[in-house]
Amino acid sequence: MKKIVFAILTGMALPVFVVSAQTQTQPEIQATTEAQPKPKSNTIEELKLKLNEDGSHYLKWTFLNQVWLRYNDSNPGTTVLGDAAKQTFDIGLRRTRIQFYGQLTDHVFFYTQFGQNNFNFLSGQNATNSGNRKFQVFFHDALGEYKVWKDNDKLKLGGGLTIANGLSRFSQPSIGSIMTLDVPVFAQATVDQTDEFSRKLSVYARGQVGKFDYRVVLSDPFPVTSNGAAAPAIGPNATFAQTGHHKQYQGFFMWNFFDKETNTTPYMTGTYLGKKKIFNLEAGFITQKNAMWTSNDGGITTDYQNMKLWSAALFYDAPLNTEKGTALSAYAGYYNLDYGTNYLRFNGIMNPANGVTGSQYISGTQGNAFPMFGTGQVLYTQIGYLLKKDLLGEGNGTLMPYASLMSADFDRLDDNMNVWDVGVNWFIKGHSSKITLDYQNRPTYENQSGDYVKTGNKGQVLLQYQIFF
Repeated sequence: MKKIVFAILTGMALPVFVVSAQTQTQPEIQATTEAQPKPKSNTIEELKLKLNEDGSHYLKWTFLNQVWLRYNDSNPGTTVLGDAAKQTFDIGLRRTRIQFYGQLTDHVFFYTQFGQNNFNFLSGQNATNSGNRKFQVFFHDALGEYKVWKDNDKLKLGGGLTIANGLSRFSQPSIGSIMTLDVPVFAQATVDQTDEFSRKLSVYARGQVGKFDYRVVLSDPFPVTSNGAAAPAIGPNATFAQTGHHKQYQGFFMWNFFDKETNTTPYMTGTYLGKKKIFNLEAGFITQKNAMWTSNDGGITTDYQNMKLWSAALFYDAPLNTEKGTALSAYAGYYNLDYGTNYLRFNGIMNPANGVTGSQYISGTQGNAFPMFGTGQVLYTQIGYLLKKDLLGEGNGTLMPYASLMSADFDRLDDNMNVWDVGVNWFIKGHSSKITLDYQNRPTYENQSGDYVKTGNKGQVLLQYQIFF
């Protein structure tokens, strides 16, 4: 493992493109309304077209790309294109996105996002070795929003394809501004099951009234049968129902004790890097009638069950020493997740493997997968410390070490499941140009007479280069 880490750091280092852009409000990528210094005459501030004299009406474009280099110790039984693979090394694009949005009038705002996710050498490949590597690019978001009062954010009414969600801040994350390598994906509770990469066709109301920030959402979920994967057979353990259709109700609420969070779009910032003083009490929920089903007789009779998810959390992100530029970011959340009887779903982010052999191994557990979603309780926490500005020399940026832990007590598993990450960000130019090195440790499982039993732990080392403009 040490040799692999050294090789990644020394022999496979990514080119560093220092972006000269001075970014302001970046919806999904980086959300901040802090005033920026005026750009020099030979620099571009941002890709923005003013529609009126003061710039309050505008059109704006952004681009983001996240490149991953990863070494992974494979879960037991893993195969890649039919060959046993105890370890894998892959190169991929975790996210590539283009955003186009704008404030057309004092009241009318629109937001669109176009791109792709999880593109590596296996993209378009399936178990029969056929597919199309011209990976799907799609609209992530396409929404229109009406601001009821032009001089405040008390009420905004919107609709379309949107990530406006309940449950938690990580259910609608600003992915370009996250502190850890990646978001805790378990908080995107129905991702690619009854939504489109966490987006749903929804109408919503959101806003800020004093220190209170809220959003309530009515969503029209997609049927699980259209998600592109073979639907699982109905059985005694809950899965998403393949018949019937009901709307989904969501809400997310937070109290901003200090500064208000950015409210331009529904996306929520990961870390402001000391530009704001944030301390929030947060809570959210998602509920849907008859979203799940079970059967104890092979589908002859069916029991429908409601999906009921909620969370409560504290979030702190604030400067420690403004002169030095140091800052602390921390989050602690409790998630109570009821997907129905013994629901459990394994998932591996941009999985570097596509098969598993051995009757004792659970289908879908190849590569880097672990039980990411399930009925039960989850404690999730993360903490990071931003070191002094220009730590690495003027113009070379600074570092932010971090750690995170997902501790889950899922009903289907006999023991608690812990997945932890440690890593460090090198902020060359804030979130606009950064390199992240991360190590993740996860448990592995096998099927022993119908019980999912932990058999050990595996790890992965990942290097990411992120750029956006």
